[in-house]
Amino acid sequence: MKIVKNSVVTLMFELKNTDGGLIEKTDEPIAYLHGGYDGIFLLVEQELEGKDEGHQCEIRLLPQDAFGEYDARLIRMEPRDQFPAEVATGMQFEGRGSESGQHLIYTVTDVTADQVVVDGNHPLAGQTLIFSCNVMEVRPATKEELSHGHVHGAHGHHH
Repeated sequence: MKIVKNSVVTLMFELKNTDGGLIEKTDEPIAYLHGGYDGIFLLVEQELEGKDEGHQCEIRLLPQDAFGEYDARLIRMEPRDQFPAEVATGMQFEGRGSESGQHLIYTVTDVTADQVVVDGNHPLAGQTLIFSCNVMEVRPATKEELSHGHVHGAHGHHH
């Protein structure tokens, strides 16, 4: 079966930086619903469209194709008393972007006696990435998967 809209694609992948440093690698296959369901990078979907099981590819993802450009406006200094006593660098909190109003995940980057510095950028924002994958399986999505907008069962979402 060819990879087309509303098919379930199971693959193994590696994500590296441009220096070849490994960022993420699957130990087990993952599956996504193909065709604009935001389960994988758009450029990866475009590359895989019409391909068969066994297809391998390597795609260079510029920041705008992956996690976006780094935005210094997403760094905020907040009063220390707005956080739990055990707040530490690396912890993450959900909050609203001051300009966009959308919910963001903020990562604590510094803690002082008076304030906490948080960064709303994705940790990989601003980076060019190399995505390599091997398509293991392609199958039609079930009606339930289509209605939910994601894959169920092995290598997918479980309810």
